[in-house]
Amino acid sequence: MIVREMMSKTILSTSKIYDYVVNPYVGCQHGCRYCYARFMRRFTGHREAWGDFVDVKVNAADLLAREIHKKRRGVVWMSGVCDPYQPLEEKYRLTRRCLEILVRHGWPVAIQTRSPLVTRDLDLLKEAAEANAGLSVTTADDAVRRLFEPLAPSIPERLDALEALHRGGIRTYAMIAPLLPGAERLMEYLRDRVDYVLVDRMNYRHAAWVYRKHGMEESISDGYFARAGREITAACRRAKIRCEIVF
Repeated sequence: MIVREMMSKTILSTSKIYDYVVNPYVGCQHGCRYCYARFMRRFTGHREAWGDFVDVKVNAADLLAREIHKKRRGVVWMSGVCDPYQPLEEKYRLTRRCLEILVRHGWPVAIQTRSPLVTRDLDLLKEAAEANAGLSVTTADDAVRRLFEPLAPSIPERLDALEALHRGGIRTYAMIAPLLPGAERLMEYLRDRVDYVLVDRMNYRHAAWVYRKHGMEESISDGYFARAGREITAACRRAKIRCEIVF
């Protein structure tokens, strides 16, 4: 893992998902094999493989403290093209420092991560004007998770984090994206841990080889995605949890 400290020029950017996005890091230690953020290498000039580098925007909080006064209040997404709670966050605490600024100014936040480290900041999320905290939970089968996300936290760790956040009074969601084999069984674990569920299918451009290698080609068929989507929707309906299928 190549880690570089850098000075960024800006940090509070407009987003097509929420009003704004803050990415304290460039690159991600989780290095998930399907990750859409691999496209970032075209713009950053990195020659290292995705998952082998992280640039740390050491001035992220200082920038945010200035930029927040220049923008209209809106929902800030943490984060779009990196995991805000990847392992380096434990050392650099950039996400926490940015959250402190957002909370102090009364801005709503939306967290998306794969890491139980998010529970460290439960105190801040409780103080936020509005907070949604989501964990990407892509399958109920941790053996499948290891094939696609070998460096990311385990599924049980993510479920425990959701439970801690939910019990702490935070509005929580599960991002079942990409929808990996075994995802259709997730609702039995997500019940009483989340307020809503978002589901998106696999963009298998980068990870189709994993399916072929392990004989799982059927799980990237349109039929599988349609069937799994129906099963998750029905399970959410039984559990009275809002579910949105976005494919």
